[in-house]
Amino acid sequence: MDVKTHYDLLIEENNDPFRDPPALQKYMESWDGREFLDLMELDESKAVLEIGVGTGRLAVKTAGFCRHLTGIDISPKTIARAKENLRDCQNISLVCGDFLDYPFAETFDVIYSSLTMMHFEDKRSVIGKVCSLLNDNGLFCLSTDKNQSEWIDMGSRKIRIYPDSPERTITLAKQAGLKAKKTVETENAYLFVFVKRCVQADITGET
Repeated sequence: MDVKTHYDLLIEENNDPFRDPPALQKYMESWDGREFLDLMELDESKAVLEIGVGTGRLAVKTAGFCRHLTGIDISPKTIARAKENLRDCQNISLVCGDFLDYPFAETFDVIYSSLTMMHFEDKRSVIGKVCSLLNDNGLFCLSTDKNQSEWIDMGSRKIRIYPDSPERTITLAKQAGLKAKKTVETENAYLFVFVKRCVQADITGET
């Protein structure tokens, strides 16, 4: 089953991580909890993009610490639910589309994604586009699952995924022009921070 259909079905099944009970919310934080949010170095001047915004579970936590947050997701029903969940957040814009194809009209100071990279087969193109959308010295914060399975098995359906390895992620980021700033290992995830180096700094030899 394709990714868009899978996530549309999750909404039809009333599977909404934004509305999960506290115990399940706590479990999800092993991929993108306080430590992941701190890595973004947010402040009220920052324009931020979330790739795979889902129903807004992370967006609601980050929006209050930045100037503006844009969230993109491929599932129309997921975006519709996110708009409902985040209706009280005045500095969030939500768009439905494929990240690789969507024609963004702005660049960002921080781009982040949690548990979404596994859905992209062409990871080189994803990271390359991230780099093109980052302002100089902008941060790309990424959480990837340690699980190396090639399938999400829901019992009634299976979804093909493309596992990430830390070494491959770092290599692709460097090839795209991003500098590895920090890597953190949690129980279930690898957290990465990459920075887009300022052209002038590269010329002068600054770091």
